[in-house]
Amino acid sequence: VQLVESGGGLVQPGGSLRLSCAGSGFTFSSFVMRWYRQAPGKERELVAVINSAGRITNYADSVKGRFTISRDNAKNVVFLQMNSLKPEDTAVYYCNTVYGMNYWGKGTLVTVSS
Repeated sequence: VQLVESGGGLVQPGGSLRLSCAGSGFTFSSFVMRWYRQAPGKERELVAVINSAGRITNYADSVKGRFTISRDNAKNVVFLQMNSLKPEDTAVYYCNTVYGMNYWGKGTLVTVSS
């Protein structure tokens, strides 16, 4: 199982970014996918979840209405569209799935700063 995140970077407050996570080594379309984040000095927290078909999503209260998780099962990719970004969204963002055990990507850094 391999998960590879991309799309992070430096963005000003109020800006947008779209993160991508490419999955391989498992039947991507059969598994729930999650985005987590970890800010400096803080614990890793769940940001968003999407079911295997992409029809059911759930979000942390801190990102509801600003972030959207989606997936393209034909391309084995899950996305996180982040709008109205705030400095407190600064973190390393990780893609996750559970396939017998937890699998994580290496993460992509998002920095929200003016």
